[in-house]
Amino acid sequence: MHRQQLQDIQEFVSDFADRKPLRGATFLITGATGLIGSSLIRCLTALNLDIRIIAPVRNMEKACGMLGRHGDVRFVEGELEGMDYASLGRADYVVHCAAPTASRYFVDHPVETFRSITDITVRLLDYARDVRPKGFVYLSSLEVYGEIRDPEAVLTEDCQGYLNPTRVRSSYPMAKRAAENLCCLYASQYGVRTMIARLTQTTGAGIAPDDNRIIASFARSAAHGRDIVLHTEGRSARPYCYVTDAVSALLAIAVHGETGTAYNVANPDTYISARGMAEWLRDNVNPGIAVRVEPDEGRGYAPETFHRLDTGRLASLGWRPRYGLDEIFQRLINYMTK
Repeated sequence: MHRQQLQDIQEFVSDFADRKPLRGATFLITGATGLIGSSLIRCLTALNLDIRIIAPVRNMEKACGMLGRHGDVRFVEGELEGMDYASLGRADYVVHCAAPTASRYFVDHPVETFRSITDITVRLLDYARDVRPKGFVYLSSLEVYGEIRDPEAVLTEDCQGYLNPTRVRSSYPMAKRAAENLCCLYASQYGVRTMIARLTQTTGAGIAPDDNRIIASFARSAAHGRDIVLHTEGRSARPYCYVTDAVSALLAIAVHGETGTAYNVANPDTYISARGMAEWLRDNVNPGIAVRVEPDEGRGYAPETFHRLDTGRLASLGWRPRYGLDEIFQRLINYMTK
């Protein structure tokens, strides 16, 4: 494991106070080889609370190579859409992190995008209906808010913007909306304790080498002395979240969240446009690079929008982010370059 990841986990363990509800618990975590899922597993095992983890994965070799073999982590290989989750045993908490994340994939494989998001969620909710976990947390996205054109609008969880259902790129946010609705339906009809975490773009030590989301792509360019190239005008804006802050938020929601409720997960102080981020990196990290705009509308980017998230509901559970934009980039670049 990279030393930046070790430092992040040590700080998480040092900060995390809500240990009693997790002692001896069993977690079922999907998306174990993704940034958030793998970080959640590492943080939970580092707490030394006799926590057991069941992790359904598509590729056992990849999972073991990334996370190693740990006595308290049981990987189960198979296709997540067709897995018999009942055979895995009862979990106290389910955290559903698995989902496609690349914009280009949403455009090239829209049917697979929509079906994988909804099909896996239904199977896990059926499992939760039968085993009655203490908490089921679904990882959604700020993209469910759709197009918000007012740059001053502050988005609480009750806001909604426009999503064009005839646009192929909508396969991802429309599926996320559908999965959120399914969580609420199972809460209402079957009494499953479901909660929704609407994450902003989350990054940190442990990102995949081919992660092409803008915060990773721009940081990589700045770290290696390459010009930052924007393929849109870069006016869209959002906040960001460091991965271990996201982990602590998910655990707060799992333990203390209200059934059928969505929670925005972000550090609101990191709100910045894509163009602003590129210029910030140029000015603060590598003044020798340039910021260039070379439009390319074929990459599957979301429409221009402004996602200024309100995180008051999550703060009411006692959660506070630790890492601001400076620290996020410092840690991200440390991970990329050392």
